[in-house]
Amino acid sequence: MPVEPLTPPLKGLECIARLVHSVEETPEPIATETQGTIPSWIHGSLLRNGPGKFEFGNDHYNHWFDGMALLHQFKIVDGRVTYKSRFLQSDAYKKNSEKDRIVMSEFGTLAMPDPCKNFFQRFLSRFEMIKPTDNASVSFVKYKGDYYVSTETNFMYRVDPETLESVQKVDWSKYIAVNGATAHPHIDPDGTTYNMGNSYGSKGALYNIIRVPPEKAGAGDTLQGAKVLCSLVPADKSHPSYYHSFAMSENYVVFIEQPIKMDLLKIVTSKLRGKGISGCIYWDPELETVLHLVDKHTGQASSVKYHTKALSTFHQINAFEQDGLLMVDMCCADDGQAINNYLIQNMRKSGDALDEVYNTMCRPLPRRFVLPLNVTAETPTDVNLNTRPASQATAVKVNPDKVWCLHEDLHGQDLLEYGGLEFPQIHYARCNARPYRYFYGCGFRHLVGDSLLKMDLEGKELKVWYQKGFYPSEPVFVPSPDGVEEDDGVILSVVLTPSQDKGTFLLVLDARTFEELGRANVPVNIPYGFHGAFNTTG
Repeated sequence: MPVEPLTPPLKGLECIARLVHSVEETPEPIATETQGTIPSWIHGSLLRNGPGKFEFGNDHYNHWFDGMALLHQFKIVDGRVTYKSRFLQSDAYKKNSEKDRIVMSEFGTLAMPDPCKNFFQRFLSRFEMIKPTDNASVSFVKYKGDYYVSTETNFMYRVDPETLESVQKVDWSKYIAVNGATAHPHIDPDGTTYNMGNSYGSKGALYNIIRVPPEKAGAGDTLQGAKVLCSLVPADKSHPSYYHSFAMSENYVVFIEQPIKMDLLKIVTSKLRGKGISGCIYWDPELETVLHLVDKHTGQASSVKYHTKALSTFHQINAFEQDGLLMVDMCCADDGQAINNYLIQNMRKSGDALDEVYNTMCRPLPRRFVLPLNVTAETPTDVNLNTRPASQATAVKVNPDKVWCLHEDLHGQDLLEYGGLEFPQIHYARCNARPYRYFYGCGFRHLVGDSLLKMDLEGKELKVWYQKGFYPSEPVFVPSPDGVEEDDGVILSVVLTPSQDKGTFLLVLDARTFEELGRANVPVNIPYGFHGAFNTTG
C-alpha cells in the first residue's frame, strides 16, 4: 500500500543532469578563489568520494551507485584552498579503461560478455557468478590510522590522503569470513573500529558484527587481528535484509533489520537472467523492522528484540545510553523503494518527468527510538517502559522476547518544508555514543541535497543554509581547536551549481550561527558525490 506523502508535491524542479555526468580528474593541485574568510585555524583536507565516470566507450552505467570512484581533496592551509582529484585505480577502472567498455558488473549494471569470445564461450559466461566490484566509491574511512576508500563489497583500497594515490587493495575475506562490509564503520575513543558485513554459506546468510583492533602489529598491517564479534541469523536466510550502516552506543552495536530485502536466488542467477544486482533488492511493507542489540564486550546478542513498523534507514545519527535506556536516532522513511529510484536516467530527467520521480519518493526524517535495556521476565507487559520525561517514544513489552516500539520525531513541522533530512553528521569525536544536542544534514527538496540543515534537539529548532540553484554535499563538522561548546567549529560542504559551467565551491559555515564565513571557488565541474571525511594535518 503506497505511503501518503507528508508534503504537497513539488513542481518545476531544476534539471540536475550535469551533476551526474563524467568529468576529467585533476591530479595536480589547482588554486581556488576565496570569497569571505576561511578561518586560519583550519589545517587539513576535506576528502570526498563519489562517482565520476558513467560510461566507457558506448557502454553506459544504469545506476548512480555504479559510476567509477573519483577521489577529491580540498586542502586548507592558512585560509587558502587548493583542489585535486584522482580516479581510484581499481581493477574495475583499469580493466574498463583498457577495453573501453564495461567489463566488470556494478550494482545496477551487468557487464555484457566479451564480444571477442565465440558464441559458446559467451553462452557459458552467463552461468558464472557476478564477481564483486572493487569500485570503492562510497566513502573515506579509517582503520588503524590509515585512510581507505570503501564500498559495500569485500574490497577496499588504502589511499594516501595527501596524493590521493591508490596504495593497496585489501580484501576483507582474507582476514575474516565475510563477503563484504559497510562503508560506515564506527570508532571507539581508543581507536577500536566496529563494522558489519554479511557472509553467505550453504545454510544461508548471516549478519556479522566485526571488530578491528586500534593499532598495527607491523608496518604492512591492514586488517590483521579483525574478528567476527557476533553473527546474527536473518529472519529469512534466503532473503536477508539490505543495510547500508548500523548504530553504536558505548556498550552496544545496534543492527536494524529492515524490510529492504535481498533475494539471494535472484542474485546468484542474475547473470543468467541478464539482470543487475539492484533488481534483486525489493521492499516488503508487510514485514516489521527489528532492532538487534549486541554487547560489544561479550559479543552476546540480546534475546530481546525491539520491533517497530516497516521503515527504511540508510544512515543513523547517533545512539547513546542513559538511565537504563538506549536511544537510537536515525533518518527513516516510511517506504524503502528509494534505492531503485536513483537510476541515472531518472536523475537526468527534466520537467514533469523529473517532478514525478521526486514526488513518488518518501521523505527521510530524523526519528528517535527508545529501547529499554533491562527487560526481564518480571518486566510488566502492556506498559510504556520509556521513562524519559517529555519523550513521545513508546516501548511496550509484548512477550518475553519482544518489545514493540514507536518513535518520536526529532524535528518540527518546518523540516517538512525542506524535504526531510539525510546525510546526518554530528561532532563525532565528542558526541558519538554519548548524549548530544546538535546534528547536521542536507535537506532534500530534490533528488540530491539542496540545503544544509542544523537541528538543535533542545526545542527541535532548525537553522538553514539555502540558496536557490545550489546543491550542497554532506556537511562535515570540523571542531575548533579551542572550542568549548559542542557546536564550536565549522561546517564544510562542497556546493555544485548545475546551471553554471564550473560553478563549484567549498562552502565554510560557522557551525554555531550557520552563517557563511567564506567560500573557495573551484574552476572545475564535479559530479554530486556521497561521503567524505576531514583529515587534520599540521
